[in-house]
Amino acid sequence: MAGVQVQRGWSKIDGVTLAGAVDIAPGGLAAFCQEHGVPRSFASLEAALAWGEFDAASVVTPDALHHPVTMALLAAGKHVFCEKPLATDYARALEMTEAAEAAGLINMVNLTYRNVAELHKAREIIAAGTLGEIKHVEASYLQHWVALRDWSDPTIAGPWLWRLSRQHGSNGTLGDIGIHILDFTTFAAGVDIAAMNCRLQTFRKVEGDRMGEYVLDANDSFVMSVEFSNGAIGAIHSSRWASGHANDQRLRIYGDKGGLELSHGHWGSLLKVCAGADVATSTWREVAADPVPTNYQRFAEAVRSGRQGEPGFRRAAELQKVLDLALVADLDRMEHRVQEQEPPEGGQ
Repeated sequence: MAGVQVQRGWSKIDGVTLAGAVDIAPGGLAAFCQEHGVPRSFASLEAALAWGEFDAASVVTPDALHHPVTMALLAAGKHVFCEKPLATDYARALEMTEAAEAAGLINMVNLTYRNVAELHKAREIIAAGTLGEIKHVEASYLQHWVALRDWSDPTIAGPWLWRLSRQHGSNGTLGDIGIHILDFTTFAAGVDIAAMNCRLQTFRKVEGDRMGEYVLDANDSFVMSVEFSNGAIGAIHSSRWASGHANDQRLRIYGDKGGLELSHGHWGSLLKVCAGADVATSTWREVAADPVPTNYQRFAEAVRSGRQGEPGFRRAAELQKVLDLALVADLDRMEHRVQEQEPPEGGQ
């Protein structure tokens, strides 16, 4: 599915051509290339690099393969657009970042919700001082795809099961969509997370928590309490068990001059602001936002111009540091300052 989404993203950009595709599953590779008109297919990254007639690559592998695939592409001098999270831990994410920067190659991460125009408008409003000094933040990212499954059905196994298995490279909800809501929140607010505590939970799905080769031990929900770099505090939480929420983000930011609420899902986006004289009457006004370039468009323009685009690897690596510390905080039940230590490689 990620490969299909990426193909659709690139296909809308003039001057961008999908030159080839790589997959170790030959059946899926052939079907993908035929459906989307991709002229060349390769059974290995090594074969594609030996051919080498391409400028940049989209990395849409499972999370654990982002690091080795990206490092090989960078070593070959290719610009890289990588799916999130950049890596499974901060140490690898930092290695990828430094390699890309040292080589002078364009590097970006597909933090999908940077495509949301209302998110950029929210950042603009906050940066202009409309809300005053930020004091309190609430953010959530809710999905129900795990809750929808009938876990007693023996035919339930599918290619998405790796997202529920740590040994297959998944850091669960925290790694999969946690990075999205962290970026959504801190990008809009214009402040970083300075300290945090976190509780993770994995819920039983089947007896023995195993389906075939997949041990279902990746976290399903998390709740994070945070302190931001300006002293504001907040709560960020996420779950795959949120019945009734297909794929919904919600952000509330409150300052000493007003508040802002941003909701986004497959249904669309809604941005509301209550500020200035409206605060006394609790009047919320909807705010429109002009369209913004997609991540795909920003990456293509960065490759054309030679100027690094955002969100880049370094941004994703800094977010990964917070995710790694969340794994540690869940184990020791302590608050951690983001800059006080380097997260251990591999997380929990």
